[in-house]
Parts: sequence; structure tokens; C-alpha cells
Amino acid sequence: MEFRYLGNSGLKISELTYGNWLTHGSQVENETATECVKAALDVGITSFDTADAYANTAAEKVLGKALRGERRESLEIFTKVYWPTGPKGPNDSGLSRKHILESIDGSLHRLKTDYVDLYQAHRYDLETPLEETMQAFADVVRQGKALYIGVSEWNATQLRAGAALAKELGIQLISNQPQYSMLWRVIEPEVIPASQELGISQIVWSPVAQGALSGKYLPGAPLPKGSRATDKKGGESTIKRFLADDVLGAVQNLRPIASEVGLDLAQLAVAWVLQNPNVSAAIIGASRPEQVVSNAKASGVVLPQETLDQIDAVIGHLADRDPAKTVSPETRPGS
Repeated sequence: MEFRYLGNSGLKISELTYGNWLTHGSQVENETATECVKAALDVGITSFDTADAYANTAAEKVLGKALRGERRESLEIFTKVYWPTGPKGPNDSGLSRKHILESIDGSLHRLKTDYVDLYQAHRYDLETPLEETMQAFADVVRQGKALYIGVSEWNATQLRAGAALAKELGIQLISNQPQYSMLWRVIEPEVIPASQELGISQIVWSPVAQGALSGKYLPGAPLPKGSRATDKKGGESTIKRFLADDVLGAVQNLRPIASEVGLDLAQLAVAWVLQNPNVSAAIIGASRPEQVVSNAKASGVVLPQETLDQIDAVIGHLADRDPAKTVSPETRPGS
């Protein structure tokens, strides 16, 4: 497993980060979830990403239990705050001081740890003054409950404003967690240049486009039973945009390119996002331990420029690059 610095900081994280969105506490039984975490540890993954909203706090509990007994100093644990939790009352979402300070304590309790390495704003809160949000994050850091601050799906303007306030408050805003894959490149025009300027790097989610880049979905064919595309708890809606026949046909045309570099399609997709120098880690999820082991083979892979050009020739014209699609809800959800 290779390691990379996170933003302009001294923190190193595993370039494959294990994430439990849509799996722990929801799609995957707790015993299997624990097996997946152990598989991640066995292949050298030390960074683990979750959020309080995943399965309405259940995902944090499952991860905390799965990591019990591991040396805390050898792990990097990330969680997030913003989306609704609990009974979804008027203050159970967003980035108000109240919600942040209450949420960090809840996350630490569920994760069975005294601190998280990275505490992330899961979206930008348009209802709360940014000054209030960043002051609350600064207090979380000064209380020793989080070591660093990150965000998720913030646009370039929001990143610049947040980084400026963080600097004034004497804390580090070091990461952004956006969706990024061969098919979803909306961060390339604006977010990545701003991040490079600010000393922020990306921890990207959905590098396999919710599984669409794995090659298991075939154009014109029925959806595989038990796949994410048939999951009514959230998976179906997240992958839908990538299931057009022209996209799935192009994915199949990537097979010989992947074979040339000794990878399967999912490994190629993960390796592709890691070629971007502003990406510190790709988040991988799993419903079976063997998926973790397979995806781990993408770590340390250097794709030749010729391979990158071939990928763009096959699938680049189908990628979405519209920076306006990095958006946060106009009002706090669930309240």
C-alpha cells in the first residue's frame, strides 16, 4: 500500500481509503462488514472514512466495533457532519455551531475513539454563516477532538472562502471529498486548480462510478441480481446516471486497455483517479472482503500516458465535466 500526504499537511494517509457509505449498517450484515474492515487492514489500508448520517449513525457504530483492538495511532479515521441524523429535528442537520459540537461528540462515542484524524463538512451549509461554521470547527480542533478539517463537495468559491477563514483561525483546511471518476470529472475545471492553489487535496468517492466502470453491467442486458443498481435503499438512484447503453458499451471497450496493464476494469478505474496529482486517496467500498483485496491491487500503479490517452479516446467524450454540478442543498435537508 502506498501513502500520500493529505493537502499541505504532514499527515499521510493510505492512497486507498476504506469507506462504508451504503454498506455498513444497511446493505451488509455486521459480521461481513467486520470481515471487510479486517481485509482492508490486511492489505495495508490504514485510512477509514465514514459519516454520522450513513445508515443514520449505524455505520459509525459498525466501523468503531470493527476497529476495536487496533492500535489507534496506526489508523486515520475520518467522519463527517451535515446531513440529518436522529429524529431529524430543526437542528439535526447543517453546519451550525450547535449541530457541529453535538455531532462530534456523538461520532466519537460511536467510533469508540477520543479523536478523529479528519472531521469533514459533508456539504456547504447555505443557511449558516461560514464564520460560525469555521469557528465551530476551530473549537473542535482546539479541544483535541479532531486533528484536521476537511470538506466534501464544496465548489471552488466555497473552498477559497473556507480556507481563508481557517487560516485566520489558525487551523488547517486540508481536504475536499468530491465524486470523481472517468465518467464524472466535474472537479477538473475549477475545484482542482483552486485546491492546488490552497494546499487542499482530494479524497475522492465513487472512483468506479458506483460500479458502472466495473464492467458487470452490460448494455441492453438485465441488471445483475443483488447489484447496487437493484438496491432500493440508495444504490439504485446513485448509479442510474451511468447506466445508459452508450456508457456501458464504452466501458466494455476498456477491457483490452485494462488487460494491457494487467488490471481488471475496477482496478483500472481506481488507478485512473490516483494518477491525478491532486488526489490523495480513492475511497473504496465493499460488500465482500475479496473486493477489498482486488481493489488494493490498484495501489502503486502508474499508468503510462499512452494508456491514459487510450482511455480518453474510448470514454472521455462521455464524461461529465460541468463544474456547476458541484452543488449543495439550498436549505438544510430533513429539517
